[in-house]
Amino acid sequence: MNKTQLYQQLYEQTKALIFDEPDVIANMANISALLFDALEQVNWAGFYRVENSGLVLGPFQGKVACIRIPIGTGVCGVAAETGETQRVSDVHLFEGHIACDAASNAEIVIPLKLNDKVVAVLDIDSIAIGRFDEVDQQGLQAIVNLLESNLTKFEIKSL
Repeated sequence: MNKTQLYQQLYEQTKALIFDEPDVIANMANISALLFDALEQVNWAGFYRVENSGLVLGPFQGKVACIRIPIGTGVCGVAAETGETQRVSDVHLFEGHIACDAASNAEIVIPLKLNDKVVAVLDIDSIAIGRFDEVDQQGLQAIVNLLESNLTKFEIKSL
């Protein structure tokens, strides 16, 4: 199975997992587990939720993580601040990178939006430099879009 097919399969699995489930935290937990289990060379997969002026650790799979990240700081904080996906081939070259796990070398962070406002980010770390490409970004964005649709479907007001 190539990477595009893998993401199509993950999309369908995500759709089945969250279809009738309004609990955002439960959905984030299952999505984190699904991605962590399915993606190669990934050492962390999970969510940070926007709370007040920062990000707070949400459901994840992997080693112990940073609990709070200021908006605008690190890859996650920049994604939350700009509302744009951050795909970093080598986190050691990213100014202000926060090293929760020294084994992480690449990272992709995709904002989760509700009513055009960032409410969380999906963060995935890899041990391999250059691990994430455009196919990863598109596949993960589609999964985040599903979760966004679910928030709207169940009229979730906040996380």
